Amino acid sequence: MDYKRVFAMPFASVYPHYITKVEKKGRTKGELDTVICWLTGYD
Repeated sequence: MDYKRVFAMPFASVYPHYITKVEKKGRTKGELDTVICWLTGYD
């Protein structure tokens, strides 16, 4: 797998896909934001 391609993607282009996935699994955008803040350390 070409990891350079993955790391070159801006987070803003991936974020909507994360929202779609968590909503399909019965979670909320707020929960996603909490997890992302926890993983990255950014508010």
